Amino acid sequence: MKWEGQDQSKNVEDRRSQGLGGGGSRIGGRSIGVGTIAIALVAGWIFGINPLTVLGLISGGDGTEAPQTQQAPAALPAQSDKAAQFVSTVLRDTEVVWGQVLKANGSSYREPVLVLFRGATPTACGTGDSAMGPFYCPGDSKVYLDLDFFDTLSRRMGAPGDFAQAYVVAHEVGHHLQNLMGITGKVDAMRGKVSTQQMNALSVRVELQADCLAGVWAHHSQKGKGWLDQGDIQEAMNAAAQIGDDTLQKAGTGRVVPESFTHGSAQQRMTWFKRGLDGGSVNQCNTFDAR
Repeated sequence: MKWEGQDQSKNVEDRRSQGLGGGGSRIGGRSIGVGTIAIALVAGWIFGINPLTVLGLISGGDGTEAPQTQQAPAALPAQSDKAAQFVSTVLRDTEVVWGQVLKANGSSYREPVLVLFRGATPTACGTGDSAMGPFYCPGDSKVYLDLDFFDTLSRRMGAPGDFAQAYVVAHEVGHHLQNLMGITGKVDAMRGKVSTQQMNALSVRVELQADCLAGVWAHHSQKGKGWLDQGDIQEAMNAAAQIGDDTLQKAGTGRVVPESFTHGSAQQRMTWFKRGLDGGSVNQCNTFDAR
């Protein structure tokens, strides 16, 4: 992926020097350690529960959003930080692509902010922890990313490559688009009104749509810049497969429980990313009406 020398986004906050400290995070006013975070992460992946909610319940909270902690304004990443510059470049390209796509459809694009953090950081959705992996918070329209996740993606999950990383960023930006389109609010409004299994099924459709939107971005990005090398698309497809629910469940427990899926199977995730990539149209990403 020929990304060096490309424009970079200004919508990046570098909080990596502003850790919460104390060797753990604080949820619901109580400190939690790494072991508790690991439990929450496993529950989130396997049982379809939002890790932020799990952490809130474990620590004695009610799983609702926590007030944000005031922090000093975060600076832009240093020019010498190659990993941070890479995600800034990818984010900038998503801004350009989605700005153009939405304008062509008579709409405008409100750009999200990408927050780089280390360990844990306050968000409008509660305290975010690096153990959760990258995530989007609709409460503040920010994508949160600990760059160490990319090492995990490459070494532990078998998904190396710069475009695998770009796919992760584009997927989270896809959640931002869903928020702008009102999809996030409609799905969240169903919580408590449908069964856990039905809610999991809705979550799968949300995640697959974000995969498709990441594919739409890749389609227009390559058309505009031609910056992808041979094998880059395969890197993204492999990443989608490695973070499929069935792949993760097999690795974690040795068995697959489809009714607990919250992100979709490896095949589903690859299929929907490829659908967006090939078609380049948001209209082809309607996972909610698909069989």
